[in-house]
Amino acid sequence: MQRLHTPHVVVVMGVAGTGKTTIGPLLAARLGVPYAEGDDFHPSANIAKMTAGTPLTDEDRWPWLDAIGGWAHGRAGLGGVVSSSALKRSYRDRLRAAAPGVVFVHLTGSRELIEDRMAHRQGHFMPTALLDSQFATLQPLQADEAGVAVDVAGTPEEITERAASALGDLPEPVL
Repeated sequence: MQRLHTPHVVVVMGVAGTGKTTIGPLLAARLGVPYAEGDDFHPSANIAKMTAGTPLTDEDRWPWLDAIGGWAHGRAGLGGVVSSSALKRSYRDRLRAAAPGVVFVHLTGSRELIEDRMAHRQGHFMPTALLDSQFATLQPLQADEAGVAVDVAGTPEEITERAASALGDLPEPVL
């Protein structure tokens, strides 16, 4: 398998349960760049709210997005992969403000498939009950946003290969 080398900083995005934490590290390994888990950037108060089944507000998300944006900015020209739900255009705009060359891999799939995957995962703080609020909040990538949509049907390896292939078709970032 050929390893790709890219200066892209990639944000793997999507609703809870699409596989960001699974696909992100696999994609980073495929691209030969470091991976950062977006959940690790959450303040403890955010995790407590989500664990209790309470959706985060935009005000809750800003410090989290700023921390992810800071990491992405530090990887500009070097490449990296970080996970973040990045559900709203305003969230992605905030990430782009910190790291203008960032590109998005939007993991997409049917609600049924995602709910089934969430029901079978172990040790994650995001309850299935919040999936409806995630889908209600989701604003898919728009034509003027650098990124690709990747279907999450199939194995993690198949999804990663589709993502890497789609990223290979994007132009090099402007630094």
